Amino acid sequence: MNETTLCVVGNVATRPVCKETALGTSARFRLAVTARYWDREKNEWTDGHTNFFTVWARRTLAANVASSVSVGDPLVVQGRLRVRTERTEEGESRTWADVDATAIGHDLARGTSAFRRNAREARSAPAEADPGTTAEPNWETPTASRPDATPQRPLAGAVVT
Repeated sequence: MNETTLCVVGNVATRPVCKETALGTSARFRLAVTARYWDREKNEWTDGHTNFFTVWARRTLAANVASSVSVGDPLVVQGRLRVRTERTEEGESRTWADVDATAIGHDLARGTSAFRRNAREARSAPAEADPGTTAEPNWETPTASRPDATPQRPLAGAVVT
């Protein structure tokens, strides 16, 4: 399916509203995206036009948005663009741009954020495995000095000394 996916960077303009529906959790908020450009005459950065997007999140993403996002936060939003056009009672045409979000995160170029994973539901684990201890993989590169090492071929164009 040909869909328009986009990534927008902006600030949260309205408080996220989260609702439970028959299809699951849904959240929405408005994101203000302002273009900035360098004005050579003034020798400074200048704000351009501001676009407003209604961002929609579903299921777990919606619940996380409700607990993590507040007005003024700088966000990066990725999702599918949906453009709606409706007629008002006066006969005028109004157009809205919505983003069905697939990923939302704080813009770390403009601040810091503390990430916490969601608690997962209890899953059945194998009896011999302790969920608190996971074997660390061997990240070492084999070398010729180790007896269990496999010989490595040099990369093409590499100088071997």
